[in-house]
Amino acid sequence: MNENYIGEDYIIVKALENGVTIIGLTRGKDTKFHHTEKLDKGEVMVLQFTEHTSAIKIRGKADMFHRYGVTSSDSTNK
Repeated sequence: MNENYIGEDYIIVKALENGVTIIGLTRGKDTKFHHTEKLDKGEVMVLQFTEHTSAIKIRGKADMFHRYGVTSSDSTNK
């Protein structure tokens, strides 16, 4: 494991509805899904970018807490 990733910022995701999906995407030449989690309303997950994870995709209504503040996703279609 690359030691540069230890101690990096964390992202906290709080589900605001049942069935929020969190998808981890890989680093490297081709970006691929490598991990998926489902959260129910009120559940919280702590995430961190790593040697293997370059992006995180969130589906559903959730709040994301990070060093820049709070970001909210919206599951409604417009």
